[in-house]
Amino acid sequence: MPFRLGVPELLIILVIVILIFGVGRIGKIAGELGSGIRNFRQGLKDDEAKDKKTEEEKEQEQK
Repeated sequence: MPFRLGVPELLIILVIVILIFGVGRIGKIAGELGSGIRNFRQGLKDDEAKDKKTEEEKEQEQK
């Protein structure tokens, strides 16, 4: 039996979470999560650029 949540259930859960943690703390956690995702993506781009540069250097050495 799948576990399904509708809009009313999600709203009740959201209200309970806000009452427990408070709006300020939830905003802070969301900001930190966004920052972490941003840093992760930047790290992936840096690695791709580094790999591309290494491949170009290998091609130059082979010529």
